[in-house]
Amino acid sequence: MTKIIDLNSWIKCPKQNSQASLRLFCFPYAGARAMVFRPWLASLPPFIELYLLEFPGRGTRMQEESFTRIEPLIEALTAACLPYLNKPFAFFGHSMGALIAFELIRQLQKNYSITPLHLFVSGRRAPQLPDSRPPIHALPTPEFLRELRHYNGTDEAVLNNAELMELLVPILRADFELLETYVYEESPALDCPIAAFGGLEDNKVNIAQLDAWAELTAKSFSRQMFPGGHFFLHSAQSCLLEHLNQALDALAT
Repeated sequence: MTKIIDLNSWIKCPKQNSQASLRLFCFPYAGARAMVFRPWLASLPPFIELYLLEFPGRGTRMQEESFTRIEPLIEALTAACLPYLNKPFAFFGHSMGALIAFELIRQLQKNYSITPLHLFVSGRRAPQLPDSRPPIHALPTPEFLRELRHYNGTDEAVLNNAELMELLVPILRADFELLETYVYEESPALDCPIAAFGGLEDNKVNIAQLDAWAELTAKSFSRQMFPGGHFFLHSAQSCLLEHLNQALDALAT
């Protein structure tokens, strides 16, 4: 198995590739660690170097405190990513990861005049749209777990494992607090294209909410739907990666 390279505490590189012409940064969803994207390595084109974001509180950073507000997270992420933006790059984020990738681009564009070649957002309504659902991060644990089940992203065996959930619940609470306290602020449109991906059976994000990402870019916008619910990136992984690879090929030409 390929040794994982820690470029810094935030960024993992499953396989360094000095010949790569494009770096793909992947931002995980709430509660997830960087390595949820490691299986992608075998399916990506050879000109891609995969960079995986590891947020505090999970994976190799389990002992660190999770962020509960997006502003300090973006400040820390900016410092961590800047040294690795010296090649053409693209961002992919699923759910919470899509929002974080978007806000990181806004920071990079505003303060450093740096933008990716493309932003790929997956399973996340556009940031300017308010959340119509009540917050769940402060619910008592039984109610919190009941709400998590609606996402169909956590295995039932894990949800029923008290020891595992004792570790996972604080991480998930922090991530949901970050999402539920987020307030969108107007700023110039992104200077990069946006592609939005969604699940046809996702009961959390609908097509109109995905299409609203078009308002946030001064470049082109596209939307593609895949079979599956909120976590179609796993259940429809081969279809998603086939579409993503076509888009990455276009960036490389």
